[in-house]
Amino acid sequence: MISVFFSYSHEDEQLRNQLEQQLAILKRQNVIATWHDRRITAGEVIDHAISSNLEMANIILLLVSPAFLASDYCYDREMQRAMERHEAGKAVAIPVILRPCDWHGTPFGKLLATPTDGKPVTQWADRDQAFLEVTKAIRAAAAKLGPQQRELPAHTFSPMQSRSQSLAAPASRSSNLRLAQTFTERDKDHFKVETFEFIARYFEGSLKELQARNPGIEGTFRRLDANRFNAVIYRGGKGLTRCTVFMGGGFMNGIAYTANETSESNSFNENLSVEADDQMLYLKSMGMSFRGGTGEKLSQEGAAELYWGMLIQPLQSR
Repeated sequence: MISVFFSYSHEDEQLRNQLEQQLAILKRQNVIATWHDRRITAGEVIDHAISSNLEMANIILLLVSPAFLASDYCYDREMQRAMERHEAGKAVAIPVILRPCDWHGTPFGKLLATPTDGKPVTQWADRDQAFLEVTKAIRAAAAKLGPQQRELPAHTFSPMQSRSQSLAAPASRSSNLRLAQTFTERDKDHFKVETFEFIARYFEGSLKELQARNPGIEGTFRRLDANRFNAVIYRGGKGLTRCTVFMGGGFMNGIAYTANETSESNSFNENLSVEADDQMLYLKSMGMSFRGGTGEKLSQEGAAELYWGMLIQPLQSR
């Protein structure tokens, strides 16, 4: 069985949990066994537990984010040792790009990252699809390593050990410790407003970058009020695509997109509603656009990218 080590920042723990959930089928099939620092039990020396499991790992996942790059422990200790073992052929290091950050100039920047093309997980419209791509990459790496005998992972004891040694070892525990959460209407309303503000910033920044990268292209962003903004893209002074994004209005209580500039709220081309499962709040589209999917659980980044894709698509199809 292939041992997989998670190197990550605790700020990204929710994303790590989602990835580990996707990896469940590989664990059920006895392809891999996973370890991260939440498996450390009371009484263990933290540094020793992390170091020993890192040394025993066959695959080391570098869960890359701004928080990961800013962490001295993740970057200077875990990542540096992971790269040493990778370059020595003793392990395979796989960068998993969770959030947008400047990672290409790092020691692992030369490695093939996942998801596909190193697109950050949080920028995928469907986060489950992003983690599925990661899972496929890990399965492929495990298959390449083959069924050869591996070292025993940390806290696994051979038959030669005495009963007293086994009894003295820290007890194992499950990583399945999540409890169902509940979300109030206030939580959902706050999340909707936060998401709208995120989409507004996302559009404003994307329009500026689009204009900077493409001569002859001009993007304009106009905030109409607290609940509405317009965006237009021009080429040579001709408006090629435009939209209005707004909250509320009409019979829907979500974040709507319409493919024109308007102050009305009674029609739209797509709408995002705030939903919740037992772990998190997310956005769900009505599926009215060719990019939308009614079954997807969208993050704020995914929602913003969905609407940005609707705006820029006419330019990309020319």
